[in-house]
Order: sequence, then C-alpha cells, then structure tokens
Amino acid sequence: MESIVRDVRDIDAGDRHAIEHVVGRQLRDNQRLIIQLAEIEIPLSEPSTKAHSTPTLPDWCNVYEGLSDQEIAEIEAIALNRANLTRQFD
Repeated sequence: MESIVRDVRDIDAGDRHAIEHVVGRQLRDNQRLIIQLAEIEIPLSEPSTKAHSTPTLPDWCNVYEGLSDQEIAEIEAIALNRANLTRQFD
C-alpha cells in the first residue's frame, strides 16, 4: 500500500478546491492530507451468456401477435384516422 502525504497549506488553490470537492468538506491550513492507494483484487467472472445472446424485444412489442393481416389493417386504419389532425383552412 502506497501513501501520499501533503500538508494542506502547500496545495495550490485549484487542486485544493478539487480535493475538497472529492472529500466533501473544506480543508484547513493546519491539516495534513494522507491518501492511501491499495490494489484490489477483481475476481475473474465467467463469461456472461447474456452478452452473446440474441437481443429480444419486450412482450409488449408483440401487440399484433395472433392477429390476421386483415385485423392488423383494420387497427392500422383506425390509428391513422385518429392521427389525422390536419386543419382545413377556408
């Protein structure tokens, strides 16, 4: 583990502001900043089968499932008629 030690009074204003933002509190000149770096072990996970699977659509996307072409055409005609919001000007 590596430690970095700095006296707050020796840190320039821009860096000090950034550090205060990170630690979430205002630093005082009579304080010492000690940062420790530690290596962490990242477990090797098994390859995800989801990453290689074929993407599928949610169930609600299958709204026309089981309908005939004629039934789909009737629904489409209703939707297009309701979407016709154009105004006629005299």
